[in-house]
Amino acid sequence: MKKILILIFFSTLIISCSKEGRGGKAAIQGAVKHHSTPIPGAVVYIKYGAKESPGTNVTYYDANVTADASANFMFPDLKRGDYYLFCVGFDSAIAQTVIGGIPVEIKSKTETLTADIPVTE
Repeated sequence: MKKILILIFFSTLIISCSKEGRGGKAAIQGAVKHHSTPIPGAVVYIKYGAKESPGTNVTYYDANVTADASANFMFPDLKRGDYYLFCVGFDSAIAQTVIGGIPVEIKSKTETLTADIPVTE
């Protein structure tokens, strides 16, 4: 009986210590901007559990979304923790690809964090 109680305790502890990623009630939203110019259609990538950039190779990221016509994006249903956002877009005003990234931290289970991503050529 004692072994079963210990097993249940550790199972509960492991489940309650969930890592960053999908399955929560928090969200990250924002806009992609080159200086003050919105970059619609930019692709925003997210890396779960990262405080620093994993690089520009998009295969290192866990998910992505495309910014809408106003350059807004959202990653819903996230858990508390650290994330890194990386973005690739095209600024038609200068006819160049622009990239950028920022680390963000969700501190509350139900937080909607606003994080605009600055991009540059």
